[in-house]
Amino acid sequence: MAERGFETEVIKKEKKNKYALACSFIASFISILMGYDTGVMSGAMLFIQEDLKVSDAQIQVLAGILNACALVGSLTAGRISDLIGRRYTIVIGAAIFLVGSVLMGLGLNFAMLMSGRCIAGVGVGYALMIAPVYSAEISSPSSRGFLSSLPEICINLGILSGYLANFAFGKLPLIYGWRAMLGFASIPSVFLAASVLMMPESPRWLVMQGRLKDARDILLRVSNSKEEADERLGEMKATVGIDKECAADVVAVTSKHHGEGVWREILQPTPAVRRVLIATVGIHVFQHATGIEAVVLYSPRIFKKAGLVTKEQQFLATIAVGVFKTVFILLAILLVDRVGRRKMLLGSLTGMITSLVGLGAVLTVVERSEQRLVWAEVLCVVFVLSFVSSFSSGLGPVTWVYCSEIFPLRLRAQGASLGVAINRLMNSAMSMSFISLYKAITIGGAFFLFAGIGIFAWVFYYKCCPETKGRALEDDMMEVFTRPGDKKPEQN
Repeated sequence: MAERGFETEVIKKEKKNKYALACSFIASFISILMGYDTGVMSGAMLFIQEDLKVSDAQIQVLAGILNACALVGSLTAGRISDLIGRRYTIVIGAAIFLVGSVLMGLGLNFAMLMSGRCIAGVGVGYALMIAPVYSAEISSPSSRGFLSSLPEICINLGILSGYLANFAFGKLPLIYGWRAMLGFASIPSVFLAASVLMMPESPRWLVMQGRLKDARDILLRVSNSKEEADERLGEMKATVGIDKECAADVVAVTSKHHGEGVWREILQPTPAVRRVLIATVGIHVFQHATGIEAVVLYSPRIFKKAGLVTKEQQFLATIAVGVFKTVFILLAILLVDRVGRRKMLLGSLTGMITSLVGLGAVLTVVERSEQRLVWAEVLCVVFVLSFVSSFSSGLGPVTWVYCSEIFPLRLRAQGASLGVAINRLMNSAMSMSFISLYKAITIGGAFFLFAGIGIFAWVFYYKCCPETKGRALEDDMMEVFTRPGDKKPEQN
């Protein structure tokens, strides 16, 4: 009988883990839309420039405007998610992205195309802020790294889907091809908005509203055991100022966790919160300053510079980039809770720096040569694949895992919004400047510059990003960033 009871418990445990995984995947699905738009634009830009007769400068703006507008979404999504909940914030993000995709798909002129991309950018800001926060808040410490990596996996799946769409729709007549590429994103937007109804709300957000019974019911479904659910609920109660022993179904919460005073605490932080902010800003800045956007968004141009002259060759090589990114991101999520965040960041950057130096050297040789160099074409593809593999095995997923877990609950939504805003600002800056950069210092010089920035990034992560693997999201996490002599932060 005891044996049978044990078997029942194991089955329940598996179901709960699968339920948490399913919830996180649905929440992260919004990131597929963002990834698709990034991937598909890399090829669509070539056709848009040919069809609408726009300049390189206009193409740069078109590429980067999505992420500039994502600032609006990311900075407002935190406040909105605190007011209406994480789940319905995802619905808003999907709806905004749907409108933008429809406008881009119509694309009657460059102004309409830009308008659609701006609106879609706001939806992207919502996606990048809310998906990691929801995944982190619904997962247990033992699986948080895995589940919090799902948004990054979905971004990479979206990028790969975009590359495949380039190859498939690129065969259509010019007037229809790029419009089909961009408009296709509206279909999964509808699917996401409907699927979100199957998701539970974040238990942490429910505790912030004083809805303890609802939070406990959800925790019983997403935790590995009843004991773990009770422990997590107790930690959440304490964080918002509710007695751990309180057994009421609904209570009035006196703590302010709806955004009031949060920005003041972020702008006038305690020493521990200041270290969290420094880590957040740095990790988001260096994620893009090391060149990933240049490779993902402009890979067809890079391959063309290396000697791959036809669009079909460029798109096939670009599809390989998407495949390698996706494979290595899957490998990374299997390791993040075992190896740890810090080791994966440092190992990832080491591979990226090596690849950037090799890519810069090869492209420099190609630019100075007057004849086709087949070996250089091969090495260019190899170094690009090595670079995206290194990025996806650490810096890509760990950035979102790390920044979604290091803020205390009272600051998490707004802190995540700030991180996403910085991330999109850097992404936009890289997208809008890469063509001008490589025209100014050569394409090889651009990648040598990224390698130099990578060295600074390695030192920063080593000094400012302590390990957080296995830590609870509540008080334990702040202990990681507290130093002897720091004043203990007050609980609001």
